[in-house]
Amino acid sequence: MKIEYKLLSSLAKVFTDEEPTALPEGIKLSGFMNETVSFQLAVKTKHGGMVRLKAESQINEYINIRAVRAIPVTSHGFSEEDDYYVRKGPGLYPDRLEKLRHGWIYAPGGEWHTYWIDVEPGAAAGVYPVKLIITMLEPGLYGKESKPIEVVSTSVEILGAELPKQELRHTKWFHADCLAEYYDVDMFSERHWQICEDFIKTATKRGINLILTPILTPALDTMVGGERLTTQLVDVTVTKGKYSFGFEKLDRWIKMCLRNDVEYFEFAHLVTQWGAKHAPKVMATVDGQYKRIFGWETDSLGEDYKAFMGPFLTELTSFLRGLGLTDRCYFHISDEPGLINMEEDLAQYTAFKDIISPYIKGFKTIDALSNLKFYQNGAVDRPIPSLEHVQPFLDAKVKGLWVYYTGGHEKNVSNLSIAMPSSRNRILGLQLYKYDIEGFLHWGYNYYNSWLSVEPINPYTSADVGLFGFGGTHQVYPGPDGKPEETLRLMVSAQFLYDLRALKLLESLTDKDFVVGLIDEGLTEPVTFTQYPREDEYILGLRQRVNTEIMKRI
Repeated sequence: MKIEYKLLSSLAKVFTDEEPTALPEGIKLSGFMNETVSFQLAVKTKHGGMVRLKAESQINEYINIRAVRAIPVTSHGFSEEDDYYVRKGPGLYPDRLEKLRHGWIYAPGGEWHTYWIDVEPGAAAGVYPVKLIITMLEPGLYGKESKPIEVVSTSVEILGAELPKQELRHTKWFHADCLAEYYDVDMFSERHWQICEDFIKTATKRGINLILTPILTPALDTMVGGERLTTQLVDVTVTKGKYSFGFEKLDRWIKMCLRNDVEYFEFAHLVTQWGAKHAPKVMATVDGQYKRIFGWETDSLGEDYKAFMGPFLTELTSFLRGLGLTDRCYFHISDEPGLINMEEDLAQYTAFKDIISPYIKGFKTIDALSNLKFYQNGAVDRPIPSLEHVQPFLDAKVKGLWVYYTGGHEKNVSNLSIAMPSSRNRILGLQLYKYDIEGFLHWGYNYYNSWLSVEPINPYTSADVGLFGFGGTHQVYPGPDGKPEETLRLMVSAQFLYDLRALKLLESLTDKDFVVGLIDEGLTEPVTFTQYPREDEYILGLRQRVNTEIMKRI
């Protein structure tokens, strides 16, 4: 049996027709007791066949092996871009992590195939030898199982300490409507609730602690005049012109999130995207008839919507205060105002903020917006600029600054598009630490619609949906049985959060200057949001030095 193999870091992206780069010499597989340690094994057989990988170790119960699957990508990025990609052009790109139900994968001969290996938290501190053993089904009608071959003998070190709590407010927007549409279940049916819970459970496991909560159907990524599937957690009733509200579904949502380690809630935008000019879709039972009462035809500053906002927000905030959640809630107004007409949008946004401010006292507002004037005018408490527009906010020393990116922010900054190297994703943890960033927003945890939600898509066959595509739309795939399948990109995002926590732990044992000095040590230019080393070895080596410095002091 002719077989080639290479042990790889978690940052490698392996294409079937390209020999991968082995784990850099001197890099140890290690992590803290509450950290997932990930690495990969690439395998190539001469003649092809069914291949199975097993691990043998004292810590077998904590080892999880998945297959890295390629996804068809028809467009890798934008016409105006940099050169920091693993490849450019259409093709099959490694992304999805598939659970091996029977342990076997089919590996055509002469092609590289990759396993993703996690050591999940739970093992005691120590150095654990790990043997990786391959078995093949030999050629023939029924296939005879070959003798196991030990291909790699390595070790994983569990360091005798724990990382501090994940304190970064981190959201990847959760789209409940996409789950209902993909799995063809009724919105907020029992089956839909279970699917949502499974997806949220995976999100929090990987460091997401802030969940987009659709009090009203989110006014996001919707064509003007179009509608997304109604996703409204607050029931609205109008009786003889008077509003009343039901919070039973919202209460269930919040309890579901809390039992799955969600700490914070961001409420879906109260007016439409890119200008704040219209109301979102609002459904209500009006004198016994269920119908839409607000939408694209509704002026966000009009008397009708103003008359709705008052009682709606008064009762909503009273409900949230009753649950003791005031400090854990964030309100959105409109996403990215000022993209086209800054002055007009600023006036519109500010006028709407003035309308709702009396009703949300004590609650925070956040919005993705990249023009500093919105913050300087007091229109938003916590502005969230995109990474490519963050510098003026840093220069202004905005306190409690958040940042964001979509698949559309690609020029020199960190991102997690499928065609980008994983190091470009993971570098973000160092940047967030260095600049004391409080929160990070990404718009696509599970967005399975086309651009502007014209129609639903199948993410397994359409990784790019237009303006914000190329994988930025989703970090999990809608797997069988209503459970999510994770991606390389989600796992690497979890790693940048581990890096951030490790840096903060080291700071608690030293000081900020010491840690920043470690980050910039040996570089010709210090790390910024647009300038940073591009080699995997830099991140892997830095994290190893950070771990060493921590353990010296512990």
